[in-house]
Amino acid sequence: MAILIEVVQEDWADSAMDLPEYATAGAAGADLRANFALADRAGLVIEPGARVLVPTGLRVAIPDGFEMQIRPRSGLALKHGVTLANAPGTIDADYRGPLGVILVNLGAEPFTVEHGARIAQAVVAPVVRARFEVVKGLPDSVRGAGGFGSTGTG
Repeated sequence: MAILIEVVQEDWADSAMDLPEYATAGAAGADLRANFALADRAGLVIEPGARVLVPTGLRVAIPDGFEMQIRPRSGLALKHGVTLANAPGTIDADYRGPLGVILVNLGAEPFTVEHGARIAQAVVAPVVRARFEVVKGLPDSVRGAGGFGSTGTG
């Protein structure tokens, strides 16, 4: 099943940049790329421990009943310690602002985000809306009230 995501490129963005795309036929996430204004195309350095908002140059319209989850790229995390500060990020169906990615450098060395670099993945998923209701008690479960680590070690 394919869902249409309408995309607008910002006026300042590099229009030659690829739109989000799936790297393989079985990929769940479409790669998002850093897209810097002409004056910033040399890239952006993220110092160790710092976080930055990286522009994609895109705005999107997501159909009602869906969300776009922004997830880290495993290669950036493993090789450089670069991941998302708010993983996964959520883009709601009614949001029409700029699509940016909050990257954080958990590594020991500065990391340069280059213009056009794949910085995150976008996963489009259905949204189930819940109804919340106060009740006098909760049904029993096998786990019960067990908290962190209650189902085993780690």
